[in-house]
Amino acid sequence: MTFARPDHISALDTLPRMPAWVTSARDETLEDVAFLSGAALNHLHLVLGHAEVPQALLRERLALRAAEACVAFSGRSERAGDLRDAVHLLRPGDLPGPAGETCLAWRRAVERPVSIKALGRALPILELGQIATWLDTGKGAPVTRAAMALEAVLREAPRADEAALVLADAALAQALGWTHLVPLIATGLKRADLRKRGHDLRLACHRAVTASAVEAARLAVDLARLAALLKGVAPKLRAKGARAAVEIFLTQDAVAPSALPLPDRAARRLCDRLVDLGAVSELTGRDTFRLYGV
Repeated sequence: MTFARPDHISALDTLPRMPAWVTSARDETLEDVAFLSGAALNHLHLVLGHAEVPQALLRERLALRAAEACVAFSGRSERAGDLRDAVHLLRPGDLPGPAGETCLAWRRAVERPVSIKALGRALPILELGQIATWLDTGKGAPVTRAAMALEAVLREAPRADEAALVLADAALAQALGWTHLVPLIATGLKRADLRKRGHDLRLACHRAVTASAVEAARLAVDLARLAALLKGVAPKLRAKGARAAVEIFLTQDAVAPSALPLPDRAARRLCDRLVDLGAVSELTGRDTFRLYGV
């Protein structure tokens, strides 16, 4: 006897796969790396166009990776788990610290459609007029525009690595016609790349985008499968507020039980139930102050 697969699971089979030659080809010249980055971005664009991909969750997960990269560029040692704690375990009146501020900046940058106002909210230390000027710096193809925006910020504000990388990804998103910023450049660059200029910086950005787009597409497919699993078990959840809780898990990288629309004890039970069903994971490995995510 055979059973039909649920529609939301079967639809995942239509998600395109990254061509093997994108990851295996050797990039020697600017022409080579530009071609590969364009191919990788085109593939990612196709993946992002599928309704099965949990877009907000993907952006949050990529924002965490970008924040982790920026924190490393600054010489700090905090990793993804530390950044999650800094953001999700804040009590009223607490300050998130430098690493936590970096994580919050990236989260704010991806949660709303790209605009000068939204970027100003993510980067409050910058004036809106300055953000607009830097975003309008680049000309040409998407990655070139992003590299030129990155270079413009680093030239005028040499220590503003985080702002430069956020604006570079914003310029890339605008050039590609994406409504939201999708963090790609920060996660693919090396610290030494931030000291490059001109041709060398463009080369580094193309390579960064290729590597990051490949990883982002792979993550999108993984999250689509996990989201489908979570949606599949949702009807089994009887707790009042469970459906709203599922929607939160589908949009946020990490969730504390206290952030769910249920009483504390019910929220913890729901999280444990979802872990037992294999729909979410406990992210910290701790017995207390736990965080959960798809």
